[in-house]
Amino acid sequence: MAILDSNGRLFGKVNILDLGAALVMLMVAAAIFFFPGTSGSSVAQLGTRTASVEVDTMVRGLTTSDPDALFADMQESDQVNVIIRNQPAGQLRVINVQRLPRSVAVPQPDGGVVAEPDPRPELNYTIDMLITLEGDAQIADDGPVLSNSKVKIGTPLELEGLTFRFNAPVVGVRIAQE
Repeated sequence: MAILDSNGRLFGKVNILDLGAALVMLMVAAAIFFFPGTSGSSVAQLGTRTASVEVDTMVRGLTTSDPDALFADMQESDQVNVIIRNQPAGQLRVINVQRLPRSVAVPQPDGGVVAEPDPRPELNYTIDMLITLEGDAQIADDGPVLSNSKVKIGTPLELEGLTFRFNAPVVGVRIAQE
């Protein structure tokens, strides 16, 4: 009996092309499991330091049935869960919550403009706030990083507490100096 017959089968049982394909798949599977490549954070490198970071976020026009209760709930919160780009980024401490006034520009007869409280009744169900959060972040060469996401002015954060979950973009970042 020949090792390779006229139909391309080894010992008359296994096609040599099928055997080659099976060996390639086996080598690919072995490479995936034994040599998975780099893993972990791209910013978790030697030389990065960790520092305390304060982040100011602004909420504008948040609609709620009871703005006063939401404001009180935010002030009483010690921590909020933070979600950055649909990825949980841990918890940050709530340092300060400031309610911002809703005003409208009113032109005056002399040509000047005066800011007056907005009289529209639908604004009784909206709230504007400036929220200051604090937490530890890795400080990379190009800025602070929370849970593998860079945090810079303009980064949209999602804040979640016991009774709320809303978006608040970053308007200020302060890194504590050592």
